[in-house]
Amino acid sequence: MARKSRPRNAHAVPAATVVVLVLYIAEGGPNSVQAVANLDAICKEHLQDNFRLEIVDVLECPQRALADGIVVTPSLTKLSPSPSARIVGNLSDKGSVLRALGIVGTSQ
Repeated sequence: MARKSRPRNAHAVPAATVVVLVLYIAEGGPNSVQAVANLDAICKEHLQDNFRLEIVDVLECPQRALADGIVVTPSLTKLSPSPSARIVGNLSDKGSVLRALGIVGTSQ
């Protein structure tokens, strides 16, 4: 009996996984300003509209930062999809940020 075959994923809709991020900064600090700019560029290039970003100023919300285990700024936390990840610094090492976000096979 012959089976009709169709190309794999011919009718599959690509699943858009939303990446949930929290960036902890100290407002006005040069590394924090740079981290925001670097993350903005990375998200625009690699995530388009498939991300949710919350920016927490630890000077305004110190209890939140302590509760979340943040002792250094800037710090980026990827909450989902799993596995979670944390990066400390101004996010200028694009390769490390992409690996932490789970983005593979991209040019750096």
